[in-house]
Amino acid sequence: MIGDATRVRYEKRDHVAYITLDRPEVLNAMDLRMHEELGAIWDDVESDDDVRVAILAGAGERAFSVGQDLKERSRLDAADTDTPKSTFGSRGLPGWPRLTERFTLSKPVIARVDGYALGGGFELALACDLIIASDRSVFALPEVRLGLIPGAGGAFRLARQLPQKVAMGYLLTGRWIDAATALWFGLVNEVVPPNRLDQCVGDWTKDLIEGAPLSVRAIKEAVLRSVDMPLQQAFTATYRWEERRRRSRDAVEGVKAFMEKRPPVWSGR
Repeated sequence: MIGDATRVRYEKRDHVAYITLDRPEVLNAMDLRMHEELGAIWDDVESDDDVRVAILAGAGERAFSVGQDLKERSRLDAADTDTPKSTFGSRGLPGWPRLTERFTLSKPVIARVDGYALGGGFELALACDLIIASDRSVFALPEVRLGLIPGAGGAFRLARQLPQKVAMGYLLTGRWIDAATALWFGLVNEVVPPNRLDQCVGDWTKDLIEGAPLSVRAIKEAVLRSVDMPLQQAFTATYRWEERRRRSRDAVEGVKAFMEKRPPVWSGR
């Protein structure tokens, strides 16, 4: 599936997985085939220890993604097929677990957003660990205006990443969030002009790769698993990637390299 992908471009080089939603003619709307391809790609990202960071982008200069392919949704609804109507989650559908429900993905994912990130596209970005956006980007969950719900995590993640009243305002009205407002609320990490977007993403990627890969994975897991825990429980919980990190060569290599005044050589083991 990865080699024959027609909806998503995928390549790996220098410890980075580059994933590009490749339907610019429909603003990178996501159909079932795209979700199927993405599912195989996320499996590969997680299983390949040489990959340390993934960058998710949309092809073209107009959109990251405008979300669900509504033409496909309309055809499926009209055909009265066995395909379930959209609701919370995607269990049983192609590509499951999708990134929005792939809660144990241990590699950091950067969303490179340029243009529209609407509906499921915004939900996909919210599921990433970092968002770097151009200043012409806009975000919205307009499902309420279509008789739908933001079922790929938007209703849940936005209320966790914004003050509740602010999140409810956007969720219940479908209003758009411009890039400057998203930055002000902390929804994105950095906003730059379009001609600086790739350089900015590259700078963040470089910083992520320079960190110890097991430390990155351990920190990501600990943060996401503990966010709803009482603080005392967070300290005593067991974290899989932290158990691996603390027994790894890298746990010794970093301090050793610091004392020897040289760059560390990470093994990821």
